[in-house]
Amino acid sequence: MTQRHLTLLTGASRGMGHAMARQLLAAGHDLLCISRKTSDALADEARRLGRMCEQWPQDLARADTPAGRLDTWLLAQDQRTLASVTLINNAGLIPRIASIEDIPLAELKDAMRVDLEAPILLTSVFLRATADWKVPRRVLNISSGLGRRAMASQAAYCAAKAGMDHFTRCVALEQAALPNGARVCSLAPGVIDTDMQVQLREADGERFPDRGNFVGLKEKGALASPEEAAARVLAFLDRPDFGSNPVADVRD
Repeated sequence: MTQRHLTLLTGASRGMGHAMARQLLAAGHDLLCISRKTSDALADEARRLGRMCEQWPQDLARADTPAGRLDTWLLAQDQRTLASVTLINNAGLIPRIASIEDIPLAELKDAMRVDLEAPILLTSVFLRATADWKVPRRVLNISSGLGRRAMASQAAYCAAKAGMDHFTRCVALEQAALPNGARVCSLAPGVIDTDMQVQLREADGERFPDRGNFVGLKEKGALASPEEAAARVLAFLDRPDFGSNPVADVRD
């Protein structure tokens, strides 16, 4: 029976997530992509390569819906056809760049749900549904340097990424005690030239004291392209020691 690598990826419709999806398809992986929108380009690429690329258009600010759907979907998979299974929690959302008291509650709730609640729910479902699988299992949570460094006007995003880091540490301890525990890591991918960086550079300098630093990164050419960042992240994921440090930086 031919074995395949299966990767579940959130935020695959644009930026680094889209680049990761394309590179995973090229490497022979089958994909389940969970994003706000689907990508015709990914569907076309999968058909060209003869790979599976199932895409779910889901709002991860309401993660209970895709989490419930994922539970059913995973239980229907035949693990005998798989060489490995991986969950990559990549989707992220920055609320408006301002002091915490100036951000509408609805924006704060959505950001915290996408950045922290969704990865927790999807990880829980993934680990439960695959608990008896005999194949290697991995969970990669895409974190940020801002989860490890405080920044004004970024309180919600910093808090969510710090929470993701510590959540991953806890899950790593739990999985290490199991016979076929998953390897898990919360990885900072470096600075990437994405829409999120545009949002930071275009912020009001009076409300965002660090705006000049992000403008400087762009002007100095210090930002990695989404394709470069994706390649580095996927190379880190394939390292033999992946998961030995549950909180890491791609530049380590």
